[in-house]
Order: sequence, then C-alpha cells, then structure tokens
Amino acid sequence: MTRDERFRGAEHPRVFRAPSSIVGLIVGAVLAVVLLGDAALRAGVGEMLLLAPWVLLALWAVYALLFAPHVRIDADGIRIHNPLRVVDVAWARVADIDMRWQLEIRTDEPRVVKAFGGPVAGRPGRPPLRRDDSRGRREPPAIRDLQLIQEAWETARRTASKSGVVRRSWDIPSVISLLVLICWVIIALFISGGLG
Repeated sequence: MTRDERFRGAEHPRVFRAPSSIVGLIVGAVLAVVLLGDAALRAGVGEMLLLAPWVLLALWAVYALLFAPHVRIDADGIRIHNPLRVVDVAWARVADIDMRWQLEIRTDEPRVVKAFGGPVAGRPGRPPLRRDDSRGRREPPAIRDLQLIQEAWETARRTASKSGVVRRSWDIPSVISLLVLICWVIIALFISGGLG
C-alpha cells in the first residue's frame, strides 16, 4: 500500500501545512534561544528577562502567521486553521472545494472560507513537481493535495451526518499567549523606565 492510498480517504486524519513554515519555526526558535542565551551570559538573567518578551513576541509572530495556519481533514470534516481563527466544517456542509490562490471551501450557508495555510497555488511559473505514478505524469504538489482533499470529501459525504455544523472560533492558545506577551512587554517597559 502506497502512502497516497493510505491517506486517500477521509478515515485517516491528514494535515496540510507548508514545509517552509516548519523550517521558519525551527529557525526562529533557534535564533530566539541564541539571542536570549547570549543576553543572559553577557548582561545577566535579569536583563535577559527584560529583553525576552520582545524576542518571544517575534517568535510568536512566526508561529501564529507561518506555522499555525494549516488545513486538517478527517472523517468528520475539514478544519481550516488561519491566524487566530479556526473554522471547523462538517463534510455534509461543504458545497465545493476549489483553489484560487489558496484553498477555498464553499459551505451551504453560502459562505467561502479561505485557508491561509495548507495547499497554495503559488506564483506563476514552473512549480516543483511530484511524480504521480498512477497517472504516469508529474504534477504540482498543491494540485495533488487539492485532489486528496476533494477525494476525502467525496468519500466522506456519502456517509456524513446531515446534522453537521460549521463552527468558527478563536485560536485560544495563540490569543492567550499573545496577551501574556503583551503584559510582559508592558511590565518590562515599566521596569526598564521606558514608560516612566
């Protein structure tokens, strides 16, 4: 059984995220550790704690804007995780799945949910290609990912409950961590005399 056959249907959860977001988060985390470690060694832990919220705020931005956005499919539906917002759509409520610049889910409300993470059409030109052995040709990764999502929808909507919902919510962990960092920035500014 090939990897694509295992994930072709909706019965197996699958996450679509840009590979560059993983690299960006790792590079950002390493940079944050190096900067904060250097500050602790040179100026002491107290001064490092005054600088830390600024570095961690930049790392939070990398996480919230690059890494957190993704698309997840499973047997129940599709989850669109955008910066600070999460939309869960049951398969029965999906009217169409298409891609313009990014993945777009049309619901029966009718509303369009755009995914800022996951498969993207990319810029014009020659995209990197993956080999599709079943069709004997090469195709862009975003097209293949779109087809996997559409196949999962087609498979699941035959048996999906008609009472599914479209649920919109805030990304609570990201919002809470942002508020904590903002409070830490304000405290660091008061301690260092930046607001006094």
